[in-house]
Amino acid sequence: MHIPSRREFLKSTVTAACSTGLSVGGFTELVAASPASHSALAAPQPAPLPIKKGVLLEMLPAKLSYAERMKMARDVGFEVIQAPTTPDEHEAEEIKKAAAGANVRIDSVMNMDHWKYPLSSSDAAAVDKSLAGMRTSLHNAKLWGSDAVLLVPAVVNPQTYYRDAWSRSQTQIRKLLPLAEELKIVIAIEEVWNKFLLSPLEMAKYIGEFQSPWIQAWFDVGNVLLYGYPQDWIRTLGKSIVKVHLKDFKRKESGYEWANLGDGDVDWEAVREAFREIGYSGSAVVELKGGDEAYLRDVSRRVDRLVLGRP
Repeated sequence: MHIPSRREFLKSTVTAACSTGLSVGGFTELVAASPASHSALAAPQPAPLPIKKGVLLEMLPAKLSYAERMKMARDVGFEVIQAPTTPDEHEAEEIKKAAAGANVRIDSVMNMDHWKYPLSSSDAAAVDKSLAGMRTSLHNAKLWGSDAVLLVPAVVNPQTYYRDAWSRSQTQIRKLLPLAEELKIVIAIEEVWNKFLLSPLEMAKYIGEFQSPWIQAWFDVGNVLLYGYPQDWIRTLGKSIVKVHLKDFKRKESGYEWANLGDGDVDWEAVREAFREIGYSGSAVVELKGGDEAYLRDVSRRVDRLVLGRP
């Protein structure tokens, strides 16, 4: 037996009212008297998800000092920051002090050089540069009190076959595991448009083969729209997801274009329910174009509504 939803009930009632000439007042009385409307109104709403809102440091106005950028992030509603690899020790200390002064946490590090110098490369010098960048990122994370470093593990291209990207990158990542374990920092593997880890089953297998708590998943909601459904990936990766990126894309005949959260093709309600199912309570960092305070405040509110489920 099909029980109509509140939306279906109201739609059918409006149609009936219009066809019979029922007055607006009579329609209002009909809705008020309906058991369906009372039950729908009485239904409890799910609690907002306990996910921490984050923003990329690069999204904050570059003309401002680090202290001013961190304060702006806090003022518009963000709780955590993702900062890029910072080799300069003095700059890294400045970032640390700025975050502490604004009472925001640097939650994670965006690793450098993994695109230009992928761990899957056959060029030993390129791999050495990539490993050095990851080691700097891990030490940055320790300094800043972060608990994860984002890593794009490999790039498949005409010079690097898929199976080689898999084996070479795993070999190099294992070299980083002792440092990650010593510093207590997770290496979070992200799926990107690198022609690698093209399904959630593959990504789960790739991560699982390390058999280490220090190798986990960084899930990007927008990236998988190219070849899948974010809610499917979330349920498949499950508890291995330690960090999340938020972005949206709009499908076009020629491909995709960036969109603000809620203006693209991501089914945010389905994504939110998938996060609820797996019990995700980590951070979700917005990865969009930068902007001024008004723009960032709007983005923060979109995260509230679309991801956290706040009114």
